[in-house]
Amino acid sequence: MPLKLKNLALQRSYFSIAGISGLLVMLVLVFLVPSRSGLMQAAGGPQPMIVSVDWLAGHLNDPSLVILEIGEEEGFKNSHIPGARFLDYDAIAAPQKSDSALSLELPPVASLVSVFEKLGVSNRSHVVLYFRTNWVTPTTRVYWTLDYIGLGANASILDGGYPAWRGANKGGSAEVKPVAPGKIAAHPRPEIVANANWIEAHLDHPGTDLVDARAAVFYRGEKGDGTPRMGHIPGAINVPYTSIVDEQDKFKSRDAFKELFREAGIKPGDLVVSYCHIGQRATGIYFVAKYLGYDARMYDGSWEDWSQHPDLPIVTGPDPGKGPGKAK
Repeated sequence: MPLKLKNLALQRSYFSIAGISGLLVMLVLVFLVPSRSGLMQAAGGPQPMIVSVDWLAGHLNDPSLVILEIGEEEGFKNSHIPGARFLDYDAIAAPQKSDSALSLELPPVASLVSVFEKLGVSNRSHVVLYFRTNWVTPTTRVYWTLDYIGLGANASILDGGYPAWRGANKGGSAEVKPVAPGKIAAHPRPEIVANANWIEAHLDHPGTDLVDARAAVFYRGEKGDGTPRMGHIPGAINVPYTSIVDEQDKFKSRDAFKELFREAGIKPGDLVVSYCHIGQRATGIYFVAKYLGYDARMYDGSWEDWSQHPDLPIVTGPDPGKGPGKAK
């Protein structure tokens, strides 16, 4: 073969090998590099945020499935969804070291990882959360916590919880099987957590919607909750957490969520930042915002934290109020 043709053949062979190698590298990156919204996702990519009773019943034997119940442990011991594991809600909150400590705060990431690993959760698990009675927002708080350590894309909530499961004549079980520990490589997402300094810096900030998830009487300052001051953060709009579920504690439809946000003045593309009493009920608004595709944050200390700082402004009455205002 002439030298020129031989060199050309070698070049083609080299580029063919290089192309295959590049493809292999890309495939490795796709499967191993964590996404922005989570760690390595469960098999099949991001999981639906809400799953039905029928869906769960048809997937009970999926090898990647981890079902976690949130509620009172006594009820779990009596009957639960077959294969479910009990999550101690207090285990995912920082311990209160003094009477002045906030009621519900994120603990260190390592503590959260340890809790979920003991329940068999790994980076490739599909975690389905459900509540025993009406613990809707504790369950969304668990979802938000998983999202914080990078497992949000792997998590779902059972629509209607255990009451919906039993209402559909699905079987319960009292059996608690041994759990093989999981292995989680956490990728914390501090961007979904807001604090008082961040909130103060973004008061009346264009494109940032501050949402108060408490009942209207607390928002207006007509009733106290044991915190130092009453009212709401200036500029906050009131979307009570109870507005996201129906009388059976099932999530409302996507269209209903869109209308709820539209009526509140939340525009597509806005950043939704929610707060409540202590950082639990606000996670329901966080969950809905994320479900609709919004960027979202949650003020972990919420009103319990804000009200303790006399230099931070508050507003009373039914109107949001604008700007930093005057502390009351």
